[in-house]
Amino acid sequence: MARLYSGNLGMIALRNAYHGGNSNTIGLTALNTWKYPIPQGEIHHVVNPDPYHRIFGSNAALYAKDVQDHIDFGSSGKVAGFIAETVQGVGGAVELAPGYLKHVYDIVRKAGGVCIADEGIGNGLPFEAVVTTPEIASVMAQKIQFNTFGGNPVCSAGGLAVLRLIDKEKRQAHCAFVGSHLIGRLRALQERHDSNYS
Repeated sequence: MARLYSGNLGMIALRNAYHGGNSNTIGLTALNTWKYPIPQGEIHHVVNPDPYHRIFGSNAALYAKDVQDHIDFGSSGKVAGFIAETVQGVGGAVELAPGYLKHVYDIVRKAGGVCIADEGIGNGLPFEAVVTTPEIASVMAQKIQFNTFGGNPVCSAGGLAVLRLIDKEKRQAHCAFVGSHLIGRLRALQERHDSNYS
């Protein structure tokens, strides 16, 4: 969809990221435990903005410069898009450097690309959704779309049940509260102990 909408081919993804193992998404995945030696298309993998283990620490602007460099030197100056998990799951529950996505989304949009946040929604059930603008989605209406098992009644009912439970139990607010509490406690520990990471 990003390639059709933008008219460009090159995609940018993060190192250490998992986006799937099928023939189309394996190129975006940048963990060698999931990769096979097959053609993977026009994919550029940029430095993972891991604030704890990578060279630039938590400096989002320096990680974003790596994206700009890939566009400037590894492409025609235009890209189809950028894809990232907002928190890398398979790669170790890595939180991105603060402000990174804001920097990168601006860079990618200036290069003609779309920005993709990748995450699953089925709570273990094989269920997916794509949320986009009508303009971007319209490129998919040029041809017939078909999926043998997509939209089956069992997965659709399961997905709806998950969404209803999230609303009923106010899970997003709960996660924000517990997550903020946990981060606060971890930062308090960090202040009391020496760290090898900047």
